[in-house]
Amino acid sequence: MTDAFSSNSEAVINRTVNVSTTTTDYQTGSLVERYQITETCHFVTINHFKKVALQFPDDLLSDAVQISAEIEKETNAKTFILGDTSYGSCCVDEVAAEHVRADCIVHYGPSCLSPCRRLPLLYVFGKRPNDVQQCAAAFKELYSDPQSHVIILYDVTYSHAIGDLKQLLCEIYPNVVVSLLKADQSNGAKLIHDSLVADDQLDSQDDRVIFTFGRQFSIQEGRRIDDYSMFYIGQEGLTLTNFMMTWNRCSFSSFDPITCTGRVESININKALMKRYYAVERAKDASVVGIMVGTLGVANYLTIIEQLKDIIHKAGKKSYMFAMGKINVPKLANFLEIDVYVLVACPENSLLDSSEFYRPVVTPFEMELACNKHRQWTGEYVTDFRDLLPGGSSHVGLPEPNQSNNEEETTDVSLITGALRTTNFTTSSEITDGTLQSTSLVPRNESLTVANTNTAASYLAGRSWQGLEPQLGQTAVVKAVEGRRGIAIAYEEEGLGNRDSSTIPHQQS
Repeated sequence: MTDAFSSNSEAVINRTVNVSTTTTDYQTGSLVERYQITETCHFVTINHFKKVALQFPDDLLSDAVQISAEIEKETNAKTFILGDTSYGSCCVDEVAAEHVRADCIVHYGPSCLSPCRRLPLLYVFGKRPNDVQQCAAAFKELYSDPQSHVIILYDVTYSHAIGDLKQLLCEIYPNVVVSLLKADQSNGAKLIHDSLVADDQLDSQDDRVIFTFGRQFSIQEGRRIDDYSMFYIGQEGLTLTNFMMTWNRCSFSSFDPITCTGRVESININKALMKRYYAVERAKDASVVGIMVGTLGVANYLTIIEQLKDIIHKAGKKSYMFAMGKINVPKLANFLEIDVYVLVACPENSLLDSSEFYRPVVTPFEMELACNKHRQWTGEYVTDFRDLLPGGSSHVGLPEPNQSNNEEETTDVSLITGALRTTNFTTSSEITDGTLQSTSLVPRNESLTVANTNTAASYLAGRSWQGLEPQLGQTAVVKAVEGRRGIAIAYEEEGLGNRDSSTIPHQQS
């Protein structure tokens, strides 16, 4: 495990950051072509936007100034560069854009295509190089049967080359389905992106049409998605992991455009699912849950937070909400009274590897598995929390009050501790003023003395450090003074008072 509370200060001081001034891997060619500046200027001009927020991932920041200057030169708009995003760079940082009162956002680079609701949006994925001939050859090697049923998925940065690949394969493989990129435009949201893929008109009302994670494709009548194999174009990463966990009954293979090699993905999905099921068991054993806000831009994130608070509360557990930006081990180590965390984030960032954390981090779907007795583990896995909301494809309602009389208490055995575990699902009639009457007070002895249950508040009261105390009216008011300069291990003023006076140069009169 990495050291959570300290680091080598000398290594930090001597560390250097290499910034490449050469052309990025977003395909050789002019800046205007690679970043679709002409289309971006048209989007800004036709909508009369005056303030434009340009969001870049870290690896594209070297081109940000040039792109900003080109856009300002061709339009009358003022641009603002968003570099360090609050959460994952794949999500649109609407909060940062609203800080500068931007009229729209232009999102550059890889994206999870999670829906947004606040500002007009333009996706510019860029054009990473992809040898279409090599990709087609790798596909033919992996799928020698021309009648193979395969769905082609891809990273958004390779969307510009998918049209050519489709022409090479569809004549030989009549059952190949090429997914299309499509932004979610529900609730009247104006989401604009340029996928550069030959668009086939698909009827979204057709049961055979599947639209998820910004990808849309249609399967043949009489077949299920489990009957297809998946061919992914892109590097190993969060996007591929998200696809493999969601469609865990499909076989996967991939083509890496950087190395121009194809392979069968050999990750043991069942083993990965069992790890997630272990996290569910930890959530069932937990009595104090921390809800972490991992996004402020994905639509309906507040709705899922309220739903989680409700289901956690009715399951007899305590919940606390945390908004701490990008999470890491030291941040979460400050709250040892929390038994398990649930992360509300986009589908790609929800599957956090919490092996180095002191407490497990689960997804909203896993938290529902732990708290909602009507949701059973079937092997299906949901990474998009919007599917859990009412009206979603995987929504499962909570027990009705009249059902809880017969199902009020269920007892099972914890697979981790081996102890008996009783689940009391509390209905709304048992909740008064937002508190659980059945768990807030418990009898301590026969004289009916009562005591608080073992919650986070009791942990906090017993800690030696309980946070900063304001002490209003007790601290004297003083003027602000100039602080120390330099770095913490060697401030500039340190040592001057201990020097011998003969070593200090005298001022000339």
